[in-house]
Amino acid sequence: MQVLKFGGSSVADATRMSQVIDIVQAAVARDRTILVSSAISGCTDALIAIGQEQDPAARAQQIDALRSRHHGIARRLFTGVERDAMIAELDGLFEELSAAPAEACVTFGELFSTRILARKFACEDVPTKWLDSRQLVRTLGGVVAEGLTYANILSAVTAAPEVRLFVAPGFIASDGDGRVTTLGRGGSDYSAALFAAGAKASALEIWTDVPGMMTANPKVVPAAVSIPDISYKAALTLAENGAKVLYAPTVKPAMEAGIAFSIKNTFDPKHPGTLVSGRPAVKAGEWMGVTSLKHADKGESVVCLVGESIPSRASAAVRILAALSEAGIQPLGEVTGEGDAFFIRVRPTVENAAVGAIHREFFEARAVTVIPVFIAGYGAVGHELVRLVGLSADRIAARRGRSIRIIGLANSRRFTVDLRGIRPEEADARLEAGENAAGGAFVDAVLACAPRGAVFVDCTNDERLHERYAELFRGGLNIVTSNRRSLALPFVQYAALKAEARQNGAFFRYDTTVGNSLPILESIASDANCSDGIEAIEAVVSCTLNYIITGYDGAKRDSLATLLRRAQDEGLTEADPRTDLGGKDVLRKLLILAREAGVPLEADDVEITPMLGPEFFGCPLDEFYAKLAEYEPKFVALEAELDAVDERRRFVASLRRDPAARHGYRAEIKMQRFGPDSPFYWISGTENVTLVRSEYSAPLVIKGAGEGVRLAATGIIKDILM
Repeated sequence: MQVLKFGGSSVADATRMSQVIDIVQAAVARDRTILVSSAISGCTDALIAIGQEQDPAARAQQIDALRSRHHGIARRLFTGVERDAMIAELDGLFEELSAAPAEACVTFGELFSTRILARKFACEDVPTKWLDSRQLVRTLGGVVAEGLTYANILSAVTAAPEVRLFVAPGFIASDGDGRVTTLGRGGSDYSAALFAAGAKASALEIWTDVPGMMTANPKVVPAAVSIPDISYKAALTLAENGAKVLYAPTVKPAMEAGIAFSIKNTFDPKHPGTLVSGRPAVKAGEWMGVTSLKHADKGESVVCLVGESIPSRASAAVRILAALSEAGIQPLGEVTGEGDAFFIRVRPTVENAAVGAIHREFFEARAVTVIPVFIAGYGAVGHELVRLVGLSADRIAARRGRSIRIIGLANSRRFTVDLRGIRPEEADARLEAGENAAGGAFVDAVLACAPRGAVFVDCTNDERLHERYAELFRGGLNIVTSNRRSLALPFVQYAALKAEARQNGAFFRYDTTVGNSLPILESIASDANCSDGIEAIEAVVSCTLNYIITGYDGAKRDSLATLLRRAQDEGLTEADPRTDLGGKDVLRKLLILAREAGVPLEADDVEITPMLGPEFFGCPLDEFYAKLAEYEPKFVALEAELDAVDERRRFVASLRRDPAARHGYRAEIKMQRFGPDSPFYWISGTENVTLVRSEYSAPLVIKGAGEGVRLAATGIIKDILM
């Protein structure tokens, strides 16, 4: 004896029922068979709606629609008098449905489908008998009475030795009082296992619309593959934790009876599918699958990874956490579970992304991972970023196993989005032919189509774009920004953005906002997040001012006004260079530095002494340059004074521990003098220097180029790939 069960998608219409008939006829040629079937696809939901409908006319209309579907199947499968007999039988069942109480409506679907199948096989001259599962499968107190059920089934099949094929409805049963009941959604699998155990079958096949159990839900993870064979225990764990291909209670009767069962694809009968068995001999450390289950009442989802004979739980847990970290997902706790099952809690918004990340780590070869990127800002840095992505693609793929695919690009006027990718060499033309970017249209387009895990890069100087960051995080995007205006916000807004990123499992990286591609922020954050607290930070981080200050040599070279105009012409300053001279840009950078150090500094906490006196501000730009020329002798004299004592002036932002200050630190920006023993003395041009003093470590000096579009673009690529 063998049992074959077919799901609703397998018997959805006449064409699919014909496929089932072919499969079952081949099985009957091998051995006596019990066919267990679900209702046709969508029927159970329709019956639930019928049972809930209070309006008699609407209820009758819904019943007629369902009757019409079944009549259509009968008309295609049968001809002549057999067709008339089949339709009459269906009409009788639908009359019973019309008179049935609301709670009993849901139990009719399997009666319809199995009556059609049983009559069709009888017409094909297969000795067939329809079994009424309501009389055979019995429950007591809501639980299947297995002893009684098995005895009923065995008696039914042994009483008809001439029958080659028994057809039985799944899902339905009856309770101790004889009332019709059900085994739960997905219960037809359970029915099949009960029939297999009761009939002492040698084989059980569950036919569905996928090729067996898979390493993940293929709708969530396209790279998922079929599991060739799996143990009862592992299959049960996956089913209980979200793997919908198998109804969890199915496993127990088969396991207790020692019946190995197969899960196969009706639409690809030659595929071997998955064999579920005792599986006594397995290769140590073999992984089976990853699934997930949403717990709406707790506001969380639980991802479950299942293996067979895993030798080290600790090692597996480390890999799980590393995979989530690499995907920018913050779990809600540690890895739990026992034996070969591993559980990790995540936010529902990142549930699918977490499943995908763990699947990549445990089931996929390390092929090149494509990172989809949207770039806002196509000025000097954005243009160079696009160029470098094209130039370095092969090297990045070879060394990092990743590929950056630009799928969106915008400047202040136009934008273009193409999920297939925008080739760097075509970027200018694609952008020129793009859509109007007014009114935040680019971000709207990104939110409408972005794949989860994509990266949004802000290369702009926009003062408002950060207002859309939270939407982007909630939309499943990560953000990389070189726009320091997006971080020099009131601390409460800055903290809210960081929290939004964490809550949505996204990363928020901005290393290029201070020091370009220098590792300043990561070094400060590393100290601040460890036991070695920050004592002081001193930084020369204004490329503009350092270019002017280190380039000025009194009467020996160009005047200060000439140097400043040159810096303005080269794009090193704001449109009005006094923005830089007044320390506004340095202030933004100091706020970012302080916050990475864990100090919630606000702009009002910083004491700023501009490079020039108040008389240089508040007047027209031409008048400003005229005043600079007038003051040139004083600048020359000051430079001579510095030369005499071998000192140099630098515009320094500093943060020093001070218990009396509001946040425990005093912050200021001003000109300071340094001798040859200081690293600030030796810098020139657009170089930056940051000096970090901590409680226990020796002072850390970070020095290097602080300006340059190529360096900025390189830093952004590093943040994308990190």
